[in-house]
Amino acid sequence: MHPLIPLLLAALFLGLYNFCIKLSAGHIHEIAGAVILQVVAFMVGGAALIWLKWKGTPLEISPRGIAFAIFAGIAVGLAEITAFYAFSRGVSASAGIPVMVGGTVLVGVLLGLLVLREQITLLQGLGVVLLIAGIALVARTG
Repeated sequence: MHPLIPLLLAALFLGLYNFCIKLSAGHIHEIAGAVILQVVAFMVGGAALIWLKWKGTPLEISPRGIAFAIFAGIAVGLAEITAFYAFSRGVSASAGIPVMVGGTVLVGVLLGLLVLREQITLLQGLGVVLLIAGIALVARTG
């Protein structure tokens, strides 16, 4: 399978995830919504893990992997709570989702450059500059 396919599927699922948070915000307390979301995500992930184990797929687990998974869980929990909060206060999906997703990309690029010492091309750098401009424009009009 071409690596772009799972990335596009992940983008689809993240878009649906953000849109569903927007639809439920204002109808549920932000922390209750985040907990329900995480419990369901746990059940989906747990089912997938059991299926892989049943198939005999080797599952690499290391202390470093566990630590970063825990940090990621903390980050996504806080992201969910703050997204529910923002959307329950009237932020539109058409403004809030692009700001969150664009901001996610920007944070990822910056951490890749500063922490992982990755390199980007001039064209990729131009894309980041356009991304920043897009976030600013969407945030001002939303």
